[in-house]
Amino acid sequence: MDNCKVTTLSNGVKIISEFIPYLKSFSLGFWFNIGARDENLRNNGISHFIEHMLFKGTKTRSAKQISDEIESYGGYLNAFTSKEQTCYYGRGLSENFKKTFVVLSDMIQNPSFKDSHIKKEAGVVIDELKDIDDNPEELIFDKFEESIFNGHSLSYPIIGTEKNILSYNSNILHQFHKANYRLDNLLISVSGAIHHEEAVALAEKYFKGKRSTSNQKRKTFVKQIVSEVFIEKEIQQVHSIIGRTTYGFNDPRRHKLKVLSTLLGDGSSSRLFQAVREKLGMTYQINTFLNSYLDVSAFGVYYSTNDKQAGKVNEIVHREFSKLRNIEVKPKELKRVKEYIKGNTLMSLESTTNRMIRLANSLLHYGKIVPIEDILVKIDSVTSEDIQKLSKEVLNESTLSKIIICSKDNSIKKAA
Repeated sequence: MDNCKVTTLSNGVKIISEFIPYLKSFSLGFWFNIGARDENLRNNGISHFIEHMLFKGTKTRSAKQISDEIESYGGYLNAFTSKEQTCYYGRGLSENFKKTFVVLSDMIQNPSFKDSHIKKEAGVVIDELKDIDDNPEELIFDKFEESIFNGHSLSYPIIGTEKNILSYNSNILHQFHKANYRLDNLLISVSGAIHHEEAVALAEKYFKGKRSTSNQKRKTFVKQIVSEVFIEKEIQQVHSIIGRTTYGFNDPRRHKLKVLSTLLGDGSSSRLFQAVREKLGMTYQINTFLNSYLDVSAFGVYYSTNDKQAGKVNEIVHREFSKLRNIEVKPKELKRVKEYIKGNTLMSLESTTNRMIRLANSLLHYGKIVPIEDILVKIDSVTSEDIQKLSKEVLNESTLSKIIICSKDNSIKKAA
């Protein structure tokens, strides 16, 4: 990782970059360590709403000027909010790096937050919320985390609630922005044909404010909750998740968990895909997922199928859990899974945006740059014994929560 460098300015701004000389482009991300888990019931959704609002104009640029300035040079701007971070990022050709940097730094420091814009954008975000509500494939993941993280701010949906969205005004947004978009809470991540010194010089020029600090500390997640939830929707399919809370980024066992999750349900060679879709043709989609946060992860199996087959699919999923708890994985299968993970990991690095995100996550989660080789070594070191031991804990039936979205007259609900 000789081409990776980290600098912290006196005002607290961190810059991490990776120089890739053979490219003609870059990806630049401005990261704030703020997300849904830092909110409360009254303002839940505000991090995501501010992410939308920063594209609506600054004190010197209109929304159209922001997009024109980047797109007229073939560039691209976007953003995303998670439960722990908000990221504003841009891509472009290397000679336009400064232009992108200047526009992004203006957006994040000088939002106008006009009440007329807020009212209009509230309609857009509520429309997005209703899209999620109409889409059981998306909704079920929000409801699953709401259930397993119950009582903790990680249970809050990123998008918030309609009531909250309608309550935001210029004053509320400015207060939240000032409190959380601090320089000591900003990480600038760059990957591509950009020298580290260039990124540092721009950060020094465009972030001149003094260091400010906050005593705000995140409440760690400690309580394991097991629940069963049924949600009625006028839909034809049954959507289901079986899962639980488990190790976060700060736990070294997460690499073993990644191998277990992949073996069980990632890709068309995985056990669940083969057992349910290939052999029986009972479902179009079945897969495992691992949504990780610093101190905890949401792990589970998601599938959708029709009413008549839902019970059988559920039975097969639990049968596969039992096999992993009781029968050691053969070396050949374990090797295939490891190669699949390593291949996917390395191929993802062909995108500068993925590399920029990886750099930022490495610093945010581990406080340092973790070389990709270290991760591959950890994946390689996972044994069959590790998988069986982990399965006995993570796939323990008494610790698993279940959430089902189905129609009102569904036979699964009647049986329950």
